[in-house]
Amino acid sequence: MKRLSYITAVVLMFACTPLAAQQSQDFGNYTIHYNVINANLIPAQVAQGYGIKRSSSRALVNITVMDMSGGEPGEPVQAKIVTQAINLSGQRRDVEMREISEPEGGLYYIGEMPIHNMENYNFKVSALVPGEAKPFNLEFRQQFYTE
Repeated sequence: MKRLSYITAVVLMFACTPLAAQQSQDFGNYTIHYNVINANLIPAQVAQGYGIKRSSSRALVNITVMDMSGGEPGEPVQAKIVTQAINLSGQRRDVEMREISEPEGGLYYIGEMPIHNMENYNFKVSALVPGEAKPFNLEFRQQFYTE
């Protein structure tokens, strides 16, 4: 099994806490893992290395697409990821996602966005995997606590 990158391990570690639940959705041979955490939870050294702005008023979106056709644990695959966040007032934010490819084999997409305390966002994620006819679409809701 390929070694997890440091940022993936940190994100997965925080995904086990009540503040950020690791979630996934299956699409045939693919599974999309997603989570959103407060950016100030990322260690300073890691944030600096990946160009992440640490702040309690910023969130980090993390998306990974896994090809499960070879069995567990699956292989990460490239995808065109489009992410939108819509708050309960209907204000939409397009979250610019960037690909992170690790030498150890990790491949994931991260994006950052501003947040406010007690704010709820409905996330819409579209993942187009090369060779697939249509994108995989998933939706989830996240409430943020900044204080």
